[in-house]
Amino acid sequence: MGFAQPLARRLLVALAATAALSACAPLEPWVKPYERENLADPIMAFDRYPVSTAYLDHVFEAREGARGATGSAGGGCGCN
Repeated sequence: MGFAQPLARRLLVALAATAALSACAPLEPWVKPYERENLADPIMAFDRYPVSTAYLDHVFEAREGARGATGSAGGGCGCN
């Protein structure tokens, strides 16, 4: 009988945790398909002039003799 109580308690805790975590996953997306056009607006971009920024980053990397660490996405071993 001493084994049934801890098992029931663990089961209850697991059930409560599952119920709490399932509340974090909504059944419908937060951003509706018809609202996504607002997020695709160019004013929502991090960089206003991406082409000129890429060029200036290239020039800076050539002058400094270093590459990366500018906050761009990516990763890996760095063996390009």
